[in-house]
Amino acid sequence: MLFIFDMGGVVTTTFFHSGKSRFFEKLGVTYKEFNDFAAKADLHALDIGQITVKQFWKNYNDVVARERSELPRAESDYFRLYFHPIRNEGTVELIRDLRKNHRVVCGTNTIDSHWENHMERGDYSFFDQTYASNKIGVAKPDAAFFETIMQAEGFTPSETFFTDDRLDNVEAARALGINAVQFTTAEDLRKAWEKYII
Repeated sequence: MLFIFDMGGVVTTTFFHSGKSRFFEKLGVTYKEFNDFAAKADLHALDIGQITVKQFWKNYNDVVARERSELPRAESDYFRLYFHPIRNEGTVELIRDLRKNHRVVCGTNTIDSHWENHMERGDYSFFDQTYASNKIGVAKPDAAFFETIMQAEGFTPSETFFTDDRLDNVEAARALGINAVQFTTAEDLRKAWEKYII
């Protein structure tokens, strides 16, 4: 069997759980305002590796200059500076247990800044392989994200299991016939998949 784990919100906390207050304070915006500016600065292109982090922040500053000139500009990579994820040890233990008899990979939407941070911390080392949106050029919930992983791994949807904290990603996986479970806690996920742990 193939088990695909999301990273942020499953194995570690997400960016917006780990440093959001300082991040938004530094930029002088709310969560909603940042998302609006980031969409116009082409955050999706950053997610799938089509633009660099440096280009994103240049785009962001250009958007802010046009729409809210009184706001501070980003002076460096704030995605990197304000990202301090906390590991979920219960999830890590489950990954280790599943790997004894199954193929276990990470399937994550991420950007270079966070990829580098997770690499330094060793967060991807728990997996047999990592498939990151910024490296494979496609992001969840696009069906091609899951299809790319299954093709690379040689598993069918019925042989594949997936967990993510975001319901839209879980539903996208289910639509392909993947056995998908929305992540709430490591304990609940262990119960859902306990028959595959030997």
